[in-house]
Amino acid sequence: MDVSVFGYEAADFEAALDVRERVFVDEQGVPYDREVDGRDPAATHFLVRDDGDPIATARVRPYDGSDERALKVERVAVVADRRGEGYGDRVMDAVESYATEEGYDRLVLDAQVPVVGFYERRGYGVQDDEPFDDAGIPHRRMAKPA
Repeated sequence: MDVSVFGYEAADFEAALDVRERVFVDEQGVPYDREVDGRDPAATHFLVRDDGDPIATARVRPYDGSDERALKVERVAVVADRRGEGYGDRVMDAVESYATEEGYDRLVLDAQVPVVGFYERRGYGVQDDEPFDDAGIPHRRMAKPA
């Protein structure tokens, strides 16, 4: 298992985008132009590979809307046939290590409702009273200290 951390111009970006397309566009029906939202160039990307195969990804960027040094975690995805094998934890371990190394105080994310428990087990707390809709999928805002 290999975890890469890279910018938008890196060769691994296409593999990370492929994972996102498979999960969000093909599997969940998110429109492509909503998934590829123009924020990738300003983000740091993470990719987990197993024997060279891209399995999981995430991106992070500074969170606008906070007076703290907060990092917004986005586009966390694991390909369908590899879920339940710990790859979500591996990509989030890398994200959280990066946040600490870069001096961020807090991590914020919008979790799809079915995976709220995954993030709660990692120490994230729900920040809103009610789920909200994003691309037709109910989400909850969550956060934790870095």
